[in-house]
Amino acid sequence: MQAKAGTLEKKEASLGWKLILPTVIIIGGLIIYPVIYNIFLSFFEVSITPGRPNVFVGLQNYAEVLTDPGFWRSFGITILFTFLTVTGGIVLGLGVALMMNRKFFGRPIVRALILLPYITPIIAIVFAWKYVFLPIDGPLVRLISSIGLMDPGVDLINNPNNAFWVVTIFNIWRNFPFVYLMILSRLQSISKTYYEAAEIDGASDWAKFRFITLPELYFVIGSVALLRGIWNFYKFDEVYLMSKFAGTLPIYIYEKAFIGVPQQGVAASIATILFVVMMLLIAYYVKKVLKW
Repeated sequence: MQAKAGTLEKKEASLGWKLILPTVIIIGGLIIYPVIYNIFLSFFEVSITPGRPNVFVGLQNYAEVLTDPGFWRSFGITILFTFLTVTGGIVLGLGVALMMNRKFFGRPIVRALILLPYITPIIAIVFAWKYVFLPIDGPLVRLISSIGLMDPGVDLINNPNNAFWVVTIFNIWRNFPFVYLMILSRLQSISKTYYEAAEIDGASDWAKFRFITLPELYFVIGSVALLRGIWNFYKFDEVYLMSKFAGTLPIYIYEKAFIGVPQQGVAASIATILFVVMMLLIAYYVKKVLKW
């Protein structure tokens, strides 16, 4: 009997490996191999000239990066960008989810419209936002300048002093529907008996939100913060399309690798440093915040 059970377990294990093998191969080919190859390139001076071999330079690329003021400036900007966009997205998504969790006329239509920023093609949204912020003729610039708060000729998007804030606001607006959707789905699964018992005890709306709603949303908000933090830390497409003057690290890496005199070995070392930093931050966050 035990022999049959052992044979059955081996067959199930073999079947399991056969089922996940395609996924493992795809992940290895599309994720693991590029990461390993990037780490490998970080120890070389990469040549883009056909027939000219790469030159091994050891830790020279890392030394150059860690002593580069431009790297640390971009790193700080990226940390600030990630913090502001994740925090802003969660606060806005939470507020909208709480409103959409209440019954009112036309709620299904409003719920669907809220998702539009997240599902609309990025190029269409960037085009619209660039028009809104257009100097002199842009609707927003006209509005602000009409009340005397800004010169109508100011280019908010292509000005390095303002581009970061425009891109930050854009990212919060575009991605808060994802947070809203995750939080709303959890709100709808909270038992109403909790709130009924709190009302019997005379709890205020703030008390019910603080002691019932927030604890129930803790894991969802924590998970969303982790996901959005990872995505925004590496965010390139939205930021670059909106303004290449935002100064974040992904743009800095792109310019190192492809603009002017390409330094792909240096760019690879920056990417490796970011990978290590992000893994350490994720490990700490998962252990201390999500308590996995």
